Amino acid sequence: MNVVIIDDESLARGRIKRLLLINNDITVLGEADNGAQALTLINQTQPDLVFLDVDMPTLNGLEVAGLLNKLSMPPAIIFVTAHPEHALDALQLSAAGYLVKPVTQSSLNKALEQVGRLNKAHMQKQQSTKISYQLGGTLKSVELDNVLYFNAQEKYTNMVFNDGEALIEVSLKQLEQLYPTQLLRIHRNTLVNKSKLLALHTPSAGVHSVELTGCAQQLTVSRRELKAVKNILN
Repeated sequence: MNVVIIDDESLARGRIKRLLLINNDITVLGEADNGAQALTLINQTQPDLVFLDVDMPTLNGLEVAGLLNKLSMPPAIIFVTAHPEHALDALQLSAAGYLVKPVTQSSLNKALEQVGRLNKAHMQKQQSTKISYQLGGTLKSVELDNVLYFNAQEKYTNMVFNDGEALIEVSLKQLEQLYPTQLLRIHRNTLVNKSKLLALHTPSAGVHSVELTGCAQQLTVSRRELKAVKNILN
């Protein structure tokens, strides 16, 4: 299990890290001492579990958790705090566990056992991410895994999937925030499903485009997003 530790107190981070050392199945990917750094670190490392201090300046742990829960596949969260009165708020944010400082080996082990029990059900739930849309007055949905790309169309977003396409009222920016691990921006007007990326083409005219699995049309890649596309394909 890959974890990150977020706490504005270095001693508290160090204590959790030492207690985790006895578990060979756990790897600490990194640490951060504030909410802003936490979001960047989590986005970069994609951990399975986050140890998250509640009381931090500027952006506290509860606010960080609220943002993480908007992700398509959020990490499990164990809150850590010296103030047990925050427990109810933590539970409302679907926390996997809650530790009161100073953290003991016993309380940490119990929290990790709880995460292990939740993990299978959590992953099964997340494996089926669906996006809803209206068609002829009927509410339908499509699995995100079946979506090829999203294209901005004035006030709406056109969603193109394996069996057709539909207009939805969710902006590209909102889709990026909701599904950062699945979607990639290739142009200011276009997001593609990373899993569908097949090849990058550069004709003699110098206009870059991508080929997607199951999509007959090649999609234009802007110069600004070219590096990100190459990183994914490499």
